[in-house]
Amino acid sequence: MSAEQRLTQAAAQLQLALTPKMHRQLLDYVQLMDKWNRVYNLSAIRDPDEMLVKHVFDSLAVAPVLRAEGIRDLLDVGTGAGLPGIPLAIVMPDLPIRLLDSNHKKTRFLVQAKGQLGLDNVTVCHERIEEHEHQYHAIISRAFTALGNFASLTQGLLAPDGHLWSMKSQALQDELQEVPAGYVHQAWSLAVPELDAARYLVRLTKQEAH
Repeated sequence: MSAEQRLTQAAAQLQLALTPKMHRQLLDYVQLMDKWNRVYNLSAIRDPDEMLVKHVFDSLAVAPVLRAEGIRDLLDVGTGAGLPGIPLAIVMPDLPIRLLDSNHKKTRFLVQAKGQLGLDNVTVCHERIEEHEHQYHAIISRAFTALGNFASLTQGLLAPDGHLWSMKSQALQDELQEVPAGYVHQAWSLAVPELDAARYLVRLTKQEAH
């Protein structure tokens, strides 16, 4: 099955309606990542077919949840090669998304990807999270850090009515024990097309002080 057919099938499974433009952008993103990866080591995954599943499909699996939640803007911290931010920016073109990473090689790639894919809703920020100053309705991380550390690092960046979103694989229950006091959590189990592994999306919400 071709990459095009696999993407069509995955989108149907995730109940995502992709336009021909989105389809092309997602496949072009994989090609661009593969090309840069040979020189810049953006990802440990070397095979484009595997990138499609473990990077793109994995990122797209959270889109239906975020859409249903009606988020207004999104900060992707420790985004690396733009995951999940770039796939989400492609399928949610009206959502302002900021990609934050302190690695210069990776942010160079992100600037290139933004331009080449025509992602007007994306802003690239080369900065450490501790130096960043802005507030967001939604902050997401994928394979970035443990939940407790994620909450403490981003506490000044979250809007009063905002939520933290963390993409997790196994060992979720252990991490949930480390969520700091003052946060409530909710978890969604995700079915990633072509991936036979547990994936979760965890939402952390600050409790209002009484």
